[in-house]
Amino acid sequence: MAQNYPNSPRTQQESFVVSRGPASTMIVVGLGVAAAAFTARAAIRWSKPLMESAKKFEKAVPLLNSHYYRGGFEPKMTKREAALVLGVSPSVNVKKMREAHRRIMLLNHPDRGGSPYLAAKINEAKDILEGGNAKSPLR
Repeated sequence: MAQNYPNSPRTQQESFVVSRGPASTMIVVGLGVAAAAFTARAAIRWSKPLMESAKKFEKAVPLLNSHYYRGGFEPKMTKREAALVLGVSPSVNVKKMREAHRRIMLLNHPDRGGSPYLAAKINEAKDILEGGNAKSPLR
């Protein structure tokens, strides 16, 4: 049996065994990349129908833990809607209602980039909860 010296020539069988390791590694890596590509392709193809069905499901099932009012404004603001706009109860005292109005107006004031429409609705809600039958400036 010949000893393996650093510069000794290898037999054909020894060189085949040595070179087979890196080649099989490259094949496995190539198969892994191909599998990842096919998986990504399938995910892209399936994502559109899945997103459409998720949107239908979201519309069909209302959000159970939603703290936000779903829907637009009523044609004539009621006391209930005014309380929802300000985030208070309909039977709130004047002091708490004014605090809520001030807090919301600071966030939605038109001079600070807020919507003039929302500011008018917030002011209308305050007027209704104060006891007046406010007419909307938007009508």
